[in-house]
Amino acid sequence: MRIAVIGLGSMGMGAALNLLKSAGPDVAGVDPREAARAEFTAAGGTAVASAAELPQGTEAVLVLVVNAAQAREALFGPAGAAPRLAPGAVLIVSSTMAPADARALATEAAARGFLYLDAPVSGGAAGARAGKLTVMASGTPEAVAKAGPVFAATAQKVWDLGAEPGLGSTMKVVHQLLAGVHIAVAAEAMALGIKAGIDPETLYGVVTGAAGNSWMFENRMRHVIDGDETPRSAVDIFVKDLGLVGDLARAEGFPAPLAAQAHQLFVAARALGHGGKDDGFVIRAYQALTGIRLPKDA
Repeated sequence: MRIAVIGLGSMGMGAALNLLKSAGPDVAGVDPREAARAEFTAAGGTAVASAAELPQGTEAVLVLVVNAAQAREALFGPAGAAPRLAPGAVLIVSSTMAPADARALATEAAARGFLYLDAPVSGGAAGARAGKLTVMASGTPEAVAKAGPVFAATAQKVWDLGAEPGLGSTMKVVHQLLAGVHIAVAAEAMALGIKAGIDPETLYGVVTGAAGNSWMFENRMRHVIDGDETPRSAVDIFVKDLGLVGDLARAEGFPAPLAAQAHQLFVAARALGHGGKDDGFVIRAYQALTGIRLPKDA
């Protein structure tokens, strides 16, 4: 099976490397960044700068770009993958997007004779590298079946949410409500503790060993304590994703005050110039408000 991964970022690279182990030279990676292509090539893969350069007859495409606009461009734009794909190829779109955008992409795919799977993922860069992503998939049984070899190499759990595209994206948006609020409240707790005189390392140890812990606190506040701003997932991602939460809540006539407040915290961190940093550094918004000093600050 000829497989392509479009987007060799923090999650796409991990997925592509696992597919390379499974399917060998039939896996191609697409990324405009020379460094990403070089990394994938060094691992034995084929890397191209544009989807228009994919091998003819590609049968499955895993799309791990930032948003719906990038996904549409990568698949159906002037330099998109569509002309290079085999008839009946499966498009596995794992970008986080509004459900309406997923449905629109699925309609366009069907009109061109392709299968479409609305398949957002969770697990971060570490999960992608380990081949242990969680997939929230919706699409026809035929699409799910054809995507099987891709998921066998990249995922530890595939949730089949039904045949209607958009259900996978809806589930991911709901998930991102939790993820974004958890990161924001983790930053708030760490900032308050620092402001009140608690040693950050001690605070971290107490919380991670007690009932108040969360995966996001344990993961992201470790980055903060270590001063590691490397963006495995950036502040800007949650500006986007919590914006999608707000859009869905408004469409459903549903109040989501915690998501709205968390969203504003990420917007504030971006306004302060931290949009490209690890999302745990949303704590910089609290730093600006309170004057606290983070552990590794000069």
